[in-house]
Amino acid sequence: MLQKFGLAAVVAALTGIGSSAGAVDCPVKLGAILPVSGPMGQVGERIAETGLFAVEQFNEAGGVLGCPVEYVLRDTQGQSAVGVDAAKSLVDLDGVQALIGAVSSGVSLPVLTSVAVPSKVVQVSCCSSSESFTTLAEEGKTEGYWFRTYATNRSQSAIGAKLTVDSGFRKTAVIYVNTDFGVGLAKRFERDIAKLGGSITSLVAYNESQQSYRAEVTKALEGNPDSLFLVAFPVDGATITREWLSLGGTDNLIVNNSLRSDDYFQAVGSQFLQNMQGYDSAQPRLPSVDSFNEMFEARFEGPPNGPGLHSVYDAVTVVLLAMEASGDITGDSIRDNIRLVTSPDGVEVYPGPEGIARAKELLAEGKTIRYVGATGALSFDGNGDVQAPKMTWKLDGDENVETGYMSTAEVAELIRMLDG
Repeated sequence: MLQKFGLAAVVAALTGIGSSAGAVDCPVKLGAILPVSGPMGQVGERIAETGLFAVEQFNEAGGVLGCPVEYVLRDTQGQSAVGVDAAKSLVDLDGVQALIGAVSSGVSLPVLTSVAVPSKVVQVSCCSSSESFTTLAEEGKTEGYWFRTYATNRSQSAIGAKLTVDSGFRKTAVIYVNTDFGVGLAKRFERDIAKLGGSITSLVAYNESQQSYRAEVTKALEGNPDSLFLVAFPVDGATITREWLSLGGTDNLIVNNSLRSDDYFQAVGSQFLQNMQGYDSAQPRLPSVDSFNEMFEARFEGPPNGPGLHSVYDAVTVVLLAMEASGDITGDSIRDNIRLVTSPDGVEVYPGPEGIARAKELLAEGKTIRYVGATGALSFDGNGDVQAPKMTWKLDGDENVETGYMSTAEVAELIRMLDG
């Protein structure tokens, strides 16, 4: 069970780390803009505390340049205006040079364009998958300050469409959250499923935080669909699912990665979700992933099941390693060193205090490193994007079980086929 913590600020400091380190002011502050209340609060709280866990482990290895790291969290409530204000506070008042977050693309995007880029602060998201960020980067509008440790919508729609068609469904209704993330994913899914031989009976958007979605569900039921592709977050997703089933909708559900959540399963009732299937980024079959899973379970007394946990750990660790490599902590130096600490030609280093300590030693020797973390070996392209393997899953009773795995190369081949 994850522990709750205050929303204003969380400080993780290692006893014994020096109070100053040359020109670096101690403590080194790392900003986090994450939703720990609102419709994504349950998911966001788990992500936020996993980010804190990464900071704790870095501090155990000696902090950044001899300074303890202070993890300063601001709650976005899942709302763009609140997220922008939170980011401005972290940059203008706390002086952070890097931001972790946000979760939803609809919050990350205005933070990037109105705070991070104008302020020359690095922003690394664990979870925002909209293709809009790739477009901005290609147009030069991110100025290199944007990175993410989660793959784009392009792979989500591809694997979602393949899972739907492979399950024998040919008439699929789509209900999606009315945000940049949801709109982009739904449109891509519509094109992908048509290419694979399926069809869409309706595309229905919903606005977040409503008490009922009866009108949206009723509209989505038109056309007698044999399946539902649901793009939602746990709180609203549970409300939609309960109403969908109560109004006679099929229990052939295909759900996006955010609904791979115990909170969602419990809110709906796992007994009603036995025909549900979903997808998520997969954990590569690597020792570094196993090591993170073991450390997480020892810390939190449970496995890291749920969206964003592996990717936020890596987002935090990569930023702190880039700070270590920078010598001086500015947005520009962090930006320019993120690829240095994830270089395919570097010496491999791994999660946990021992791995981080080794990374710090190598950096002090002027070596290039390749961080191989909770999501495997990160490799950012010129747009700040990463690729990742995918997995499919379902419930077996109350247990969340993996049903399929696609390597990064297989995902890329599927996308090439769909885009051809």
